[in-house]
Amino acid sequence: MGEPALEHLRIRFADVHRALRAAVERQARLAARLTRPDLTPYCVTDEQVDVLLGEVHAFTDAMTGPRLPRRSEPEAERELRRRASADGRVLPLDALATRFGLSRAEQDALLLAAAPELDRGYERIYAYVVDNLNRRLPSVELLATVVALSEEDRDGEGRLGEDRDGENQDAGDRLGEDRDVGAAARLALRRALGPTGPLRRYGLLRAHGEAAVDLAQELLPGPGVLDFLLGWGTDVGLLGHDPGEVAPPDPRLLAPHLSSDRLARLGRALGAGRIDLAGLWGRPPDGQLDAVQALVRAAGASLRALTEDPEADLRTAAALGAVLWIPTDDLHGEPRREHADAVSAALLRSRVPVCLTGLRPWRPAVLLATRAYAELTVPEPGFTDRRAMWSAALPDLHGPLLEDLAVRYRMSGGELRAVASVADAGARLAGEGRPEPVAGHVEPAIATVTRGRSGSAVRSITPRRTVDDLVLPDVQFQQILEIASAFRAWPRIAETWGFARRSAHGGVKALFTGEPGTGKTMSAEIVTGMLGLELLKVDLAQVVSKWVGETEKNMETAFRQAEESHAVLLFDEADALFGKRGDVKHGTDRYANLEVGYLLQRLEASDGLVILTSNLKDNIDPAFTRRFHFVVHFPRPGVAERRRLWRLAFPREAPLAPDVDLDALARLDMTGAGIAAAARTAALAAADGGGDAIGMRHVVRGVTRQFQREARLLRPSELGPHAHLLDAASQG
Repeated sequence: MGEPALEHLRIRFADVHRALRAAVERQARLAARLTRPDLTPYCVTDEQVDVLLGEVHAFTDAMTGPRLPRRSEPEAERELRRRASADGRVLPLDALATRFGLSRAEQDALLLAAAPELDRGYERIYAYVVDNLNRRLPSVELLATVVALSEEDRDGEGRLGEDRDGENQDAGDRLGEDRDVGAAARLALRRALGPTGPLRRYGLLRAHGEAAVDLAQELLPGPGVLDFLLGWGTDVGLLGHDPGEVAPPDPRLLAPHLSSDRLARLGRALGAGRIDLAGLWGRPPDGQLDAVQALVRAAGASLRALTEDPEADLRTAAALGAVLWIPTDDLHGEPRREHADAVSAALLRSRVPVCLTGLRPWRPAVLLATRAYAELTVPEPGFTDRRAMWSAALPDLHGPLLEDLAVRYRMSGGELRAVASVADAGARLAGEGRPEPVAGHVEPAIATVTRGRSGSAVRSITPRRTVDDLVLPDVQFQQILEIASAFRAWPRIAETWGFARRSAHGGVKALFTGEPGTGKTMSAEIVTGMLGLELLKVDLAQVVSKWVGETEKNMETAFRQAEESHAVLLFDEADALFGKRGDVKHGTDRYANLEVGYLLQRLEASDGLVILTSNLKDNIDPAFTRRFHFVVHFPRPGVAERRRLWRLAFPREAPLAPDVDLDALARLDMTGAGIAAAARTAALAAADGGGDAIGMRHVVRGVTRQFQREARLLRPSELGPHAHLLDAASQG
C-alpha cells in the first residue's frame, strides 16, 4: 500500500502547498508595510521563504519517484482511488477520513500538522506565516489560516495565483481584502481544531505544551498517524479513540418494549428542552445502554458517556449537541461520595441534557430542585420481546429453538450482538469456506459470551452429569424433571397467560432437603445441564460476614452475577444463611433477622432459577419454604437404587473383576456419595497393589474406609458370604 499512499499524499500536498504559498504571499504583503531594514536579519526573509517553499514542494513531489503523466489533481486523485479500489484497498487518508468523519479541511489541517515530520523546512515557513520565529510548530492559527485559504481556492473565490505586486490593485487594498477573505472559514476551523473537534477529540492531533491563547496552541500528530498516512500498515482503529463516544446501536436489536410511548415522550421532551435531566431506573447494568440509546433516539440526539472528568464531558456534549449518559450504580454509598459530589456539582452548573441510569434511583435533592427532571422505570423485556430480539439478531433461527432461547436467556442488545458474531464466526470456521448452519453454533456462542463471570462469592460449575446419572425414587425423579420443565414454561404462562400480574414471585425456586450424600447437589447440576445453563455455586464462607450489612452486599453480588451470566444459582447447605428468624434477645439478633428479611425479598425478586439445599428441612425458616415452587426431599437410597449406584460408580472403562457382588453391596446402607467414594478407594487400592482388575476385596476395603469416615461400624454379617474379606480389609 506504500506507493499509492505516497502518491495520494503527493497529490494532496500540492493543494496544501498552494494554500501555504498564498499564506506566505499574504504575510509578505503585510511584512512589506512593516519591515525595517535593521530587523530583517532576525527574520525569515521573503527570498528565504520562497526558496523553502520550492524545496518542500520538490520533496513531496518526488516522494513517489518518476512522475506519472500530467493530469489535473482532482482527476489524478480519482484515478488513484479507482486503482486502489480495483486492488481491494482503500487509500490511508481516505480510510482515516471515513473512520473519524473528517472533512476535507480537517484532512488538510492534519497534513499540515504532519508536514514538519517529513521536512524541517516547513518549520521556518510556518514561523514566517505567523510572523514569529519562536513558533515553528503548526499551531491553531497557522492551520486555520492556511486551510481557510485552501478552501477559498477550491471555491474559486480567492486570489491565490495572482502576482504579489498586482498591476490593478495596490498592496493596501489587497491587504484589506485578505483580512476579509476566509474570515468565516478561519473561525469555523478554529472550532474544528479545538478540544471538541474530531482531530483532537480522537487524538489524531495532540496539544504540545501550553499556550496563553488558543490561537497559539501548537498541535502535533498523534502516535502512528504519520506512519499510517505513509502506508506503513498501522491499524486505523489504533490511531484514535474518544472515550466518551457511544456508537449508535443496531436498530434491529433494540428491544420492542423500549419503543413504548412513555419512553418516546420522555425522549422527545429531552430533545425539545422541556426537561434537561432524565432518569431511567430498574435495568441491570448490561441493559442500561439499550434503554438510554432508545431514549436519545427519540430525542434525535447523539449520546456520550461519562468519563473521569464530568465538566469536560459536559463541555464536549454541549459542543456536539449530545446527551450525556451517566450510569449511577457506582455513585451510591460512602466510598463513592467524593465522586458522586463532583458529578452532582458539575450537573448543577450546566443545562446540558443528561440521562441517568441505574438499577436503583440516584436522586440528589439539590439536582431535582435545580434541573427540570423526569423519570421512568424501565421494565424487563417480556417473552415476546425477547423472541423478537433473538430473531433479529439471528434471522436463521426459527421454531422451537428460537422460543427456547427466548425462554432461557434475558439478554441485552449488546450481548445478542456478541452471540450472533461468535456464532457466525464458529459456523464459518467449522465450514472451512462454506459456512455451516448457524443454529448449531448458538449454544457454544452463548457459553462464550455469558460464562466465566464468577467472582469471590460464587464458583462456576460446568454441568457434566446427565439424567442417566440420576438415581432417585420415581416421585423425586419426576419432581426433578418438572423443575426444568417449569423453568422453560414459566415465561409463557407469566406473560402470555397473565400469571405475572397475580404473583410477586419471579423465576423458579427449588428447595432440596435430605441427608448429606443423597444427591442434592448432583441433582442441581443435572437440572442445570438439562437447561443448557451454567451453575454458580455460592461460597457461603465468602458471603456470610460478621460485619453489619456485608452479608446483604455479598448476597446482592452473588444474585447479580447469576443474573448477568444467565446462570442457575445454588446455595449448598444453606441452613446457616436461610435459618429461622428468632426472638430479639441480643443486638446481633436484630441484624440477623434483617439479613433474613433482605434475603426473602431478594429471592422473590430473582427471575432466574435458584436452588437451595439443606441437610435438615426443619432448619429452614417457614417464610422461605412458602416461597419455593418445588420442595424435594431426598431419602437415603433403597436397595434397588443402591445397586444402580454401585453400577454407575464404576466407569465402563474400569476393569471390574467377576467376583464383585453388586447384590451384596446393594444391601449395605450407604448414600450415593458414600458409594462413589468407596468405589474410588477400591480403584486406588487395586492400582496400588499392582492388580489388573478391581476385585471384591478391594471394594470391601473401600467400603470399610467409608464407614470409618462416617464413624460407623461395618459388621461382618452385613457382608454375607464376603465377611471373610473384612479382616483383610481392616489389616490393609
